[in-house]
Amino acid sequence: MTHDLTQNDLTQTITPEILAKLGMAKVAYVKPMRSDDISRMFPQAPELPPGLDLFALVSADGTPIMVTDRREDAEANAWQNELETVSLH
Repeated sequence: MTHDLTQNDLTQTITPEILAKLGMAKVAYVKPMRSDDISRMFPQAPELPPGLDLFALVSADGTPIMVTDRREDAEANAWQNELETVSLH
């Protein structure tokens, strides 16, 4: 007897942690951020003026990779590191 997996079976089998690890070496997220939030995600970053629009490049597991003021620079860094970029809104 075979068992066909349902969507519910897949949801219970693949946890968010497992999903993050699957794409960790291949996927990065470009996340728009405000400079006010950078110190939380990038504790080692220098203090920035408040209110700046920035872009963070983040690995699939949420590890910050870089921050920049241009989306194109975040995407270029991902490309140089052979990462597929996905936007977060």
